[in-house]
Amino acid sequence: MLFEFEGIFINIKVFPSKGNAKQKIFFLHGFSGSSEDWNVIAPLVDGNFQIYAIDLIGHGRSSSPDDLKFYSPNSIENQMLKIITGLSASPVYLCGYSMGGRAALNFTIKNPSLIKGLILESTTAGIEDESERQKRKKDDFSLANQIKSNSINWFAEYWMNLPIFNSQKSLSKKTLQSIYEQKLNNSVIGLSNSLKGFGTGNFPVLYEKLGKLNVKTLLITGEKDKKYVSLNKKIYSLLPNAKHIIIQNAGHNTHLEASENFISAVNNFLRSF
Repeated sequence: MLFEFEGIFINIKVFPSKGNAKQKIFFLHGFSGSSEDWNVIAPLVDGNFQIYAIDLIGHGRSSSPDDLKFYSPNSIENQMLKIITGLSASPVYLCGYSMGGRAALNFTIKNPSLIKGLILESTTAGIEDESERQKRKKDDFSLANQIKSNSINWFAEYWMNLPIFNSQKSLSKKTLQSIYEQKLNNSVIGLSNSLKGFGTGNFPVLYEKLGKLNVKTLLITGEKDKKYVSLNKKIYSLLPNAKHIIIQNAGHNTHLEASENFISAVNNFLRSF
């Protein structure tokens, strides 16, 4: 399913309904991922939910325009707004991983009445320290230019070998090869511009707004991902209506590394409403 937005197109994967789905949940992938990342998780989600997975701008089957304006936090929020209001007249649920979690959090803060429940996996609320944020922005731009100078194959190899993903090396060769091949479906322009427009360095700092966000929220992190466990403990302390689950024997991508525990946490959350 394609949604047109100011001349570009955003792809939404609609997973088969189990027949009695009365509510809607939208899944948002991480950087260099796509809607296909949720193929294992979607069939296990509570049957009361119709499941959609969005290819964020510059990823998967969505457009990868040259114009950086489409990759800004405000533009991505507006793209999501058109999709969500176009597919549902009632409040929906959002589940976002890493970059997708940032998109979900930013959207919910600006449109709380449209979201009934929020699930954030390995998500940050921005970088508070200004010098650190500027350094990250510089690093994001540097990597964006490296992607353009090299190739999507170079990027996939580089990205999968970052220290934050070390825990994934215990996965089967077949799974790792599948992750690698899915990353090749993205474009050089799309990933490069996504880093420049929506990278963590260019993302707004949202910590001061968390105290006013009353949407029921589930935070999920992997115990091996020490940085994000710490970040989410802080986010949890600021949110008035949140729960934080730390999944054992998992790193940054808990839905991949510990899918059974991840889906158990998600379904328990969804059934709590």
